[in-house]
Amino acid sequence: MLDDNLKAQLKAYLERVTLPFEIEASLNDSESSAQLKQLLQDIDAMSDKITLKLDGNDARRPSFSLKRTGSEQSLRFAGIPLGHEFTSLVLALLWTGGHPPKVEQATIDQVKGLDGDYAFEVYMSLSCHNCPDVVQALSLMAVLNPRVKTVIIDGGLFQDEVNAREIMAVPAVYLNGSHFGSGRMTVEEIVAKLDTNAGAKDAAKLSTKEAYDVLVVGGGPAGAAAAVYAARKGIRTGVAAERFGGQVNDTLAIENYISVLSTDGPKFAMALESHVKDYGVDVMNLQRADKLVPATTPGGLIEVQLANGATLKSKTVILSTGARWRNVNVPGEEEYKNKGVAYCPHCDGPLFKGKRVAVIGGGNSGVEAAIDLAGLVAHVTLLEFGDQLRADAVLVKKLESLSNVTIIKQAQTTEFTGANGKLNGLNYTDRASGEARRVELEGVFVQIGLVPNTEWLRGVVELSKHGEIIVDAKGQTSVPGVFAAGDATTVPYKQIIIAAGDGAKAALSAFDHIIRN
Repeated sequence: MLDDNLKAQLKAYLERVTLPFEIEASLNDSESSAQLKQLLQDIDAMSDKITLKLDGNDARRPSFSLKRTGSEQSLRFAGIPLGHEFTSLVLALLWTGGHPPKVEQATIDQVKGLDGDYAFEVYMSLSCHNCPDVVQALSLMAVLNPRVKTVIIDGGLFQDEVNAREIMAVPAVYLNGSHFGSGRMTVEEIVAKLDTNAGAKDAAKLSTKEAYDVLVVGGGPAGAAAAVYAARKGIRTGVAAERFGGQVNDTLAIENYISVLSTDGPKFAMALESHVKDYGVDVMNLQRADKLVPATTPGGLIEVQLANGATLKSKTVILSTGARWRNVNVPGEEEYKNKGVAYCPHCDGPLFKGKRVAVIGGGNSGVEAAIDLAGLVAHVTLLEFGDQLRADAVLVKKLESLSNVTIIKQAQTTEFTGANGKLNGLNYTDRASGEARRVELEGVFVQIGLVPNTEWLRGVVELSKHGEIIVDAKGQTSVPGVFAAGDATTVPYKQIIIAAGDGAKAALSAFDHIIRN
């Protein structure tokens, strides 16, 4: 199952195991069971701290459990955790074997102190780049707290369960048999949902912080660059981010960040956070800004009020709240979201194997999604509002060569329809003829661009008609001492490298503002 290179890497990792643990596999006569057996035997041979048993009786087969000797740990993988989940497997082995996790001690203490019994099931796909964060978070919680039981299920292998629960988007998390959440979640986010008093405690703690010289709101490439450049000036710098890394976390491949030949979004986001923390920046994650209050006097402090009730103060503020996927905003979109309406073809595409899907949007993202999906699904219908596809010519040529793809131009989507809680089609208007038409299908992937996360700034900072923060050449907004950078601004070409450069520029401008005022 593992090539020589992966075996060498895994063996080196397993040398860090200090505590004995047991792997118990539940198998049958299937090919996947044979593959899992080979994988586990390879792992067993790499460490004398591991004991492998092949006589498990769990109903899900193939599956295996990890249990530290003498503990009540309950962690099970139903499937073969390779692909994007290989790292999750490695970490689960290390944590079970006593290697400490790279998580804040306060979070570890919070997990250990959870009061209650929590049985989690998380459905993932091996091609999903959003899934590992959730898988790793729930694996860690099971290792740290015996009252947390976690089962990780490969939706592609256990299709009957996926169909029975009508799961049409991964990761999908169930707690004690009921739906708990969908999409990327960190261990901090999961614990915050379980610990109902965490928000009030956090707000009280944050409100006592001293005023910053520079407070960055947002932790994507722009915010991270701003924080690093500000901290390098030796001034007090803080970052309040709803999700560090921002939309980068949802990016599959990054191949155009100069000097980095290739990486993926989650790795890049982790690198951003690591770089920021290396400069001693006060990072406040899982914090959503709710209101900006300008200084009332020249040289006074600016306030940022957070959704949990906390208030942070600073001499200057850099807004880098980024953007999010744009919705079609037609009837049925919210109703059938995660029930056929999806936004990540890489994550959810495998769940539509052999089915009919549509992609809305003829730009690079839409055409790339259609090409990827064509290799998985029965048929792809791509709908473009304009009279021409806007993607690069090489992508359009590839799309047009695929036999199971239909391209419809001048199509205005008007409604998503469904029955029994699941999507069954979409209606659109042919803009050339004005006729109403319909496509029968099981899934829709929306790929129509971005909308800036600036609603909370309306009436305070000047925004463009598209909701973008209007900035000058130095990143200054209409409010003195408030700067902005990245995809939330009017700067053209929403690219990671441009956002990072603008973040650095905004930090230098903020520093200049401080020394002049």
